[in-house]
Amino acid sequence: MTAPRTLFVDGVALWSPALPGWPAARAALRGEASAPLAPSDGTAAPAAPVRRPAPTMLAANERRRAPDSVLLALEVASAAVADSGHDAAALASVFTSAHGDLPIIDALCTTLAGDPLLLSPTRFHHSVHNAASGYWAIGSGSRAASTALAAFDHSFAYGLLDAAGLCAADDEPVLLVAFDTEATGGLASVNRSRGLLALALVLAPQRGPRSRWALQWQALAEPAQAPPLRSPAARALAGNAMADALPLAQALAAEIATALALPLGPSLHLALELQPCSTLPPSANEA
Repeated sequence: MTAPRTLFVDGVALWSPALPGWPAARAALRGEASAPLAPSDGTAAPAAPVRRPAPTMLAANERRRAPDSVLLALEVASAAVADSGHDAAALASVFTSAHGDLPIIDALCTTLAGDPLLLSPTRFHHSVHNAASGYWAIGSGSRAASTALAAFDHSFAYGLLDAAGLCAADDEPVLLVAFDTEATGGLASVNRSRGLLALALVLAPQRGPRSRWALQWQALAEPAQAPPLRSPAARALAGNAMADALPLAQALAAEIATALALPLGPSLHLALELQPCSTLPPSANEA
């Protein structure tokens, strides 16, 4: 359906309450024991999982007011950009989420059903699907193009396809941010998303000094099965609506050449081939 194209992954970040950051997530997704969250030599008790992230690009009072979706997106976006070495303000971005902020939506629906006059303008502001991308644009000072999309169970795959196409078309690096929250209240009876999960990548059209993986991608009009989740850590995160990001996260953590397919629907998939840059000869701009 599309010709194979190659881009490079310059930065990566992942956050969940049990794995708050890529170093811990990488070890756990490889099937290794993750780094302890606090000293476990008897000097201090191991820390409990962090309930939600605290991105430093927001002031403390803004962090307290911001919903989980915004905190998740900003945490992984800033971490991936820092990992990549790119200028945050110059990056185009794609934000993808299957549902946006489910607790905010549940609170709005509950208020509308009970007493519509008490509807909060702030909560309504946070309920729009591009709320996180708006916070990112303000916090990073970015005026670059930004997209917010949703594709239910295939939201990560479509976000990656959109970001990869934008990267190839404009020949510029792109930030991809994928996140979803937990269904609460009445929504929990009809929506299976559990926990918090976010993944961000910085994709570049050319190999640079911080490029970590070469990623060949192609959209194919063929059915495909999602790759299995091999590590206990990946399977533990699979209840979140952004679970279709986990096969690629698992492959990035493994740091070996990998081919995988991400379904885009019943008769379409995104074919990926991942190669660590450490196994490739130096590029001309690195020599």
